[in-house]
Amino acid sequence: MTHSIRTDTRSAPYDGGRGDWRDTATRYALLPLRVFLGITFIYAGLDKLTDSAFLQAAGSGSIGDTMRTVRDSSAIPALVDLALENPVAFGYAIAAGELAVGIGTLLGLLSRLAALGGALISLSLWLTVSWASDPYYYGNDLPYMFCWVPLVLAGAPYWSLDAVIRGRRRGRGQAGAWR
Repeated sequence: MTHSIRTDTRSAPYDGGRGDWRDTATRYALLPLRVFLGITFIYAGLDKLTDSAFLQAAGSGSIGDTMRTVRDSSAIPALVDLALENPVAFGYAIAAGELAVGIGTLLGLLSRLAALGGALISLSLWLTVSWASDPYYYGNDLPYMFCWVPLVLAGAPYWSLDAVIRGRRRGRGQAGAWR
């Protein structure tokens, strides 16, 4: 079977003249990941803030009991000990961090910073809460951490407030930022 390099550069009528469908798909490849992670982290933050049992120092389903349960099996027990100094404040910090990361990611505002925050939250949860998962791929925090990496590297160049801001700095206005 012979393979050839594609040389036709005609634009398809449905993509606004910016290449074929593969170019468009490549351009927006990270958008579904960004939407999924943004919604998931917003949901996780809101779920923690609205769960009265979670934001307690002790009791079934509390952040305090969760931390005490995973302390001896975590990769970094000192990190868990730090959280146990004030588990309620730690629970609020995690929830607020997840909300900030989710909103920043979904809106594409400070997207690389938001993605880095998401990666760090996922890494800390993997090293503490899901470290003892056996086999390791049963814990979901490690895959989440790696899902954040492409967004740390690429940011949110399309359909984002970062793109709007970048477009205004270049003097293009908002129209070119949402392509």
